[in-house]
Amino acid sequence: MKLFAIFIGGFFAVQGFGGEAAPARVPVLVELFTSEGCSSCPPADRLLAKLDREQPVEGAEIIVLSEHVDYWNQLGWKDPFSSAQYTARQRDYAAALEGDVYTPEMVVDGVKGFVGSDEADARRAIREAAKAQKIPIRIESKRDGDKTSISIKIQSIPEGTLYLALAHDSAKSQVLRGENGGRALSHVAVVYSLQKLAKPDRTAAGYEREVLVKCEPGARVVAFVAKGGVGKVVAAGQGRL
Repeated sequence: MKLFAIFIGGFFAVQGFGGEAAPARVPVLVELFTSEGCSSCPPADRLLAKLDREQPVEGAEIIVLSEHVDYWNQLGWKDPFSSAQYTARQRDYAAALEGDVYTPEMVVDGVKGFVGSDEADARRAIREAAKAQKIPIRIESKRDGDKTSISIKIQSIPEGTLYLALAHDSAKSQVLRGENGGRALSHVAVVYSLQKLAKPDRTAAGYEREVLVKCEPGARVVAFVAKGGVGKVVAAGQGRL
């Protein structure tokens, strides 16, 4: 079994100087609703990659997901990563947060939405979200033929919906038409599967849920629990295959 070593919300701490344990960073989920058909989206895609790469907010472990909506597809370019599922998810957020549906939009921990290219807003929302501790999640995986068995372990399951997201680590496109026609675009953590999972089974160590999926090598695996489906994220963890 391959252990992802994902320990969050105070579950794991690294040893600091002088024998002191460094405080664990709090995971913060950052979802970007974007489209290759939208000329305003590439700056937001770059910001998401920067947040992922640099982890610039002290005390936060930023977990990013790029969800490509499909409502731009009829305007000259069909985004190869788009799905009606992510459009529906963004619309659910708009209803829950009493906002509009637009791209690019970032949603932080299910409670704060804003223009996805605004770095100041992103840092501010992540900093605020990191103040609230989350229930720890651990993810393990093992190969099972041409599939991968993923184990999601939670010390104590909170009220809410458990999700499993699979994402391409990175992706590139040469856009031929539409608002971004002629541009080469890059993305990180591009979601290609987002499942709602049943409540995990109770074990002596807490809760555990086994899922068998087809995953590409290097794919990102993100598990999180959100109140009400699209609501405050109260547990999150990530790993890579």
